[in-house]
Amino acid sequence: MPYNYDFTNFKSRPLYSVVRPLAGLITKTKYKINYVGVENLPEGGGFILAANHITALDPVIVSVGCDKTMHFMAKYELFQNKLIGWAMTQLNAFPVDRTKFDEDAINYAVTLVRNGGILGIFPEGTRSPDYTPQKGKGGVCYIAKVCKCDVVPVSIYTCDEAKTGTRLTVRYGKPIKHEDLKFDPNSTKMKDLRHATNLIMEKITELWSMEHGD
Repeated sequence: MPYNYDFTNFKSRPLYSVVRPLAGLITKTKYKINYVGVENLPEGGGFILAANHITALDPVIVSVGCDKTMHFMAKYELFQNKLIGWAMTQLNAFPVDRTKFDEDAINYAVTLVRNGGILGIFPEGTRSPDYTPQKGKGGVCYIAKVCKCDVVPVSIYTCDEAKTGTRLTVRYGKPIKHEDLKFDPNSTKMKDLRHATNLIMEKITELWSMEHGD
């Protein structure tokens, strides 16, 4: 039985703060993780954190390095199991149907950011098959345009296919200011978001290209 997510109930779940330290311990046991650029994260909320996607644990990996409460979009297939869906919800994840323009998920994300929340999202929409940054989709920029918020690019780099014991470098870049995304205020077409989407992925790729930095 699928989990019925309540998109009208906007709040941060207390279990997130309880589980986060444990999740950090698990990921740091599984991987050799180095976090770089955490000083680039804005002091307050109301922004989007956009990262490349290489493993199912990426939301945990990214949030552990960000000492703030985050919310993540997650594919709705994960919510098809009621127990898993409940657990995902308690960890501040909400479902999005990647096969369409999911109005419920998008509106929820917009409300979250407008109310000072931090939205974690993977612009590629799915995990990269070769662990390199791929082409991004327009959803992240649609949200940024509506919210008029900044976007923090993040890269997750590995040269070992993210196996257990792999060395990972997570880099948080400087925020991309809303005005630098150059949205057309008079257009509502998704194709007009392409410039901004490309810019975000370019920034992520630049960070990724720094590899481990040694």
